[in-house]
Amino acid sequence: MALGAHFAPLRLLRTPSTGCEVLRKGAKSPYGSGMQTQTTFGDDGAAVERLTAQLAGIGRLGVAFSGGVDSATLLALAVRALGPGRVVALLGVSPSLAADERAAAHDVARFVGAPVVEVETREGDRPAYRANGPDRCFHCKDELFATIGAEVLDRHGLDRLAYGENADDAVRPDRPGARAATAHAVLRPLADAGLDKAAVRRIARALDLPCADKPAAPCLASRIPHHEPVTPAKLAQVEAAEHALRALGFTDCRVRHHGDVARVELPAAEIVRAAGDLRDDVRRAVVAAGFRFVAVDLAGIQSGAFTLPLVTVGRG
Repeated sequence: MALGAHFAPLRLLRTPSTGCEVLRKGAKSPYGSGMQTQTTFGDDGAAVERLTAQLAGIGRLGVAFSGGVDSATLLALAVRALGPGRVVALLGVSPSLAADERAAAHDVARFVGAPVVEVETREGDRPAYRANGPDRCFHCKDELFATIGAEVLDRHGLDRLAYGENADDAVRPDRPGARAATAHAVLRPLADAGLDKAAVRRIARALDLPCADKPAAPCLASRIPHHEPVTPAKLAQVEAAEHALRALGFTDCRVRHHGDVARVELPAAEIVRAAGDLRDDVRRAVVAAGFRFVAVDLAGIQSGAFTLPLVTVGRG
């Protein structure tokens, strides 16, 4: 059996069963917004106005949405600029999205007042994605944007698609998904307005978004070293281990998949707990997910650790 056949077949599009309905063109949003709409943004106000100006004239906007602070802030600013009846959150669903993250994304969208359409993607059917080179994110984003373009925009009366790249992402060499955005003419309003990660978090706090201080949560495939194949079994192991570690009270974690070995990354301030009083609990939790050995990385959380050594500066 080919590796891709291990991925459960996914329908391209479904309406979620969490109470979020799909809005048709011209419909009024049934969701009340919990965010602050009458607020000012201090030094970030000019950038917010630039972003608002970018969105002016768009009838209905789809936002590629993960529930993280970048896409949530973009979603909230779009709702603020266009109104909830003209903005739809598009949530990509596949084995690389943890169930906890999926549920949290729905909670954030509900708070903002935007309906959610779940877009079930099949990046696992792509050999280049499974091969897990440094450009894996390109193939994932390309699958998401292609699926949205083919199946979602017309069906839901959306005029344009935007995603949450910020100004810091725009200059990082380990963000090949930007090439896919360019290829599919996806808008990047945060980056184009000059909003970096720090500014995005300030705006999220001003809007009282529940994810304003949420740690970054890259997809589960990012835990697998490049050139080691991505499989549903590995993704499930990582998801189970990280869920168990969060249940032990760790505020953030990455479980890097090195075959039988799980290399656990934690915030530096929490490493002592993992190696001390909770040592046995940590080991049991990770071994229960299918690993034989557990190592706690003294370097802590490391963003881009697998990709940055393999790429050069440049953006498509």
